[in-house]
Amino acid sequence: MQLTSRTYDAEDVWAVQEMYHANGWTDGLPIVPPVREAVAACLEWAMTSPEQLIGIEPVRGVAITAEKLAINAVMAGCLPMHFPVVLTAFAAMLQEPFLLHGATSSTGGCAVLIVLNGPICREFGAAGRFNALGNSDRATAAIGRAIRLALINILEVRPGGIDRSTLGHPGKFSFCVAEDEDDSTWLPLAEQRGVPPGASGVTVMAAGAPRQIMNEWTTDPAEILETFAAEMRANMRHYSLYAGNYALIVPKQLRDHLQAAGWTKADIAARIHERARVRRAEWAEVGKGAVVRDRGETVHTALRGPEDLLIVAAGGPAGGFGAVIPPWFGGKSAAVTLPVGVCVDCEPL
Repeated sequence: MQLTSRTYDAEDVWAVQEMYHANGWTDGLPIVPPVREAVAACLEWAMTSPEQLIGIEPVRGVAITAEKLAINAVMAGCLPMHFPVVLTAFAAMLQEPFLLHGATSSTGGCAVLIVLNGPICREFGAAGRFNALGNSDRATAAIGRAIRLALINILEVRPGGIDRSTLGHPGKFSFCVAEDEDDSTWLPLAEQRGVPPGASGVTVMAAGAPRQIMNEWTTDPAEILETFAAEMRANMRHYSLYAGNYALIVPKQLRDHLQAAGWTKADIAARIHERARVRRAEWAEVGKGAVVRDRGETVHTALRGPEDLLIVAAGGPAGGFGAVIPPWFGGKSAAVTLPVGVCVDCEPL
């Protein structure tokens, strides 16, 4: 296999680390040296050529090739079997609705949330259970990190350069979760968003940091969902009024109550859309009165419609916890879902 990227010689693995750190080619953590054989193995597994065009970043016209993504996937610790997901996730981010340049250059400091669905999760051993939003397994940790390293090294999204984040958040190291489809009666997220049943899918969303909630004092679905809605209202008051995609991570303890009562994801989304809304006047209560003006009675919804809500069954088996993952900046960037595979001209879902 003919690779075209520049090669470097180094005395040992420690010299590799110093060279990558000195050149700003890493996220601050050690990397796996992307030797030719490892990069070729990723490309062979995905059955793609090194020069395969995954897409073009529209603002600066940067071409994203399979070879460049494979190099960063190896650096992140990906196995060859993980690489098709990296390809698909980046193809999804290059879709126009995602607004990749805005999401990665904003002072808002969002990260790319990646949700995995389908048979790939079992193949990878990504169960989406204990510590689902943390270092739950090798696959999700490495895939999420591969996306960040690719942003750094292909699109130069480095702090102080393209990346103008005021704060950022830890999801910028890796922000990938597998949906727990085996222990849920709900329709998988990717299937909800158009991926055929039984196929694997990847959803990407420009997202803020997770906001954890807890309610162990009720089994009533409406009361459980009110806790999630309250956190969404808090985000609207403290961060941004504007509607867009939100993700709810619903672990088993709360999920069991909802499923036992027969609530589907569609039912949950309708309820959240109804409850997650604020009056503009509420901004005056959190120090933002200057922008209320004569529009205090205007009602803002967290979601443009129920379909904006991404509901993910994931998390450990015990504890009445959940998480709300807010959007970067309302509807400026939309979540995109694609079936796993190299797909340049796919329509976003």
